[in-house]
Amino acid sequence: MRILLIGDIIGKKGREIVASMLPEFKQEEKIDFCIANGENLAGGFGMTPKAVQQAYTAGVDVLTGGNHIWSKKEIYQIIDNDEKILRPLNYPPGVPGQGGRIYTVNNQQIGVISLCGRVFMDALDCPFRTVMAEVKKMRAETPNIIVDFHAEATSEKIAMGLYLDGLVSAVIGTHTHVQTADERILPEGTAYITDTGMVGAKNSVIGVDSATIIKRYLTLMPHRFEVTKTGPGIFCGVIMEISSDTGNALSIRRIQQEI
Repeated sequence: MRILLIGDIIGKKGREIVASMLPEFKQEEKIDFCIANGENLAGGFGMTPKAVQQAYTAGVDVLTGGNHIWSKKEIYQIIDNDEKILRPLNYPPGVPGQGGRIYTVNNQQIGVISLCGRVFMDALDCPFRTVMAEVKKMRAETPNIIVDFHAEATSEKIAMGLYLDGLVSAVIGTHTHVQTADERILPEGTAYITDTGMVGAKNSVIGVDSATIIKRYLTLMPHRFEVTKTGPGIFCGVIMEISSDTGNALSIRRIQQEI
């Protein structure tokens, strides 16, 4: 099974890149299943039904979330009924939506889990204890499990990868929007990368207008973030090949293309 996980899609620019590139890319790379982090789909913060549908039309099969999942109120209209959207698993009980689901791909099952870190982020429920309970439940049905760990700290992400090594097919980091070069297969067979990067404007500060960010650093005054909409774009992700029999990763390859 060949799986593509696309990094955080940033606003209109990111959606346009995905729409123009993904259909042909999936065909060329023989991708069976495409996961994308969608918490920045709409205006750089949150999701709307229109933005979500654009991602699906382009060929995204599942959208994972993160700390901006609730930034657009429109998400409440769809999150309980759209099984392709996952919010972070470790939100407290009673929060709308689900953090993990099992999907069918070419008559095979694959579990996807969305998870948020806690270091330098909101104090959600413990991601380690929460994800282990979900993994045990999923493994009763399939060994093929992909975890999108949306976290800030490199150490927390590496710890999660080693914690789940051999229990899931992949632990893929998102959130920082900057792709790291540490992709590898961990000792017990789990694919890992600290951050898969983003899809958005290349000449920006993690997708946001650079002049605004620089001004904020110079003045320490609040300024409204505006997503960069022009100039060259960048498409980042990872392609993983996993064994459907064991759930172990056979390979992981970084993707970073300018468009």
